[in-house]
Amino acid sequence: MSQLADLDRLYEAVKAERGSVDIVFANAGAGSQLPLGKITATHLDDTFDTNVKGAVFTVQQALPLMGEGGSIILTGSSAGATGAPAFSAYSASKAAVRNLARTWAQDLKGSGIRVNVLSPGPTATELAKEALGPEGMQMFASMNPLQRMADPAEIGAAAAFLASSDSSFMTGSELAVDGGLAQT
Repeated sequence: MSQLADLDRLYEAVKAERGSVDIVFANAGAGSQLPLGKITATHLDDTFDTNVKGAVFTVQQALPLMGEGGSIILTGSSAGATGAPAFSAYSASKAAVRNLARTWAQDLKGSGIRVNVLSPGPTATELAKEALGPEGMQMFASMNPLQRMADPAEIGAAAAFLASSDSSFMTGSELAVDGGLAQT
């Protein structure tokens, strides 16, 4: 969400129709390659506006509708832990998202609302297949110990776990679903 007024309208509609929110999944991830020496203010602003500012305001505006047992899921990335060539803005924004969860777990202490990060590695989405082509897909698959890209359903299953009561004793955590990319 790039406009706060859009979030206001969204949560007003949710409040009118449902009254509350149990799960917020702030799933944003945008970034393009620019190596150090080529990064522009616009590039940095666009990346952080989407990945960090978007997550902050999506969650912040949902909080009045959330109660005990609520789950907030932020989308991180293996790049937030490992870095990636020419992706310094993206990697830094995802490291910031990881830190938001750590901080918000403290901010939400006693509320019964959990906040965690889901950090996928390379995922074989339709967009990735189109953008990368077969050679690019193979290159990304070779980067992790499992030697493949995640199926979107695998990432979805991890998100469902974080949204469910099965993860009721997790907060401030990062769940890496990255084929071991950032773990080895």
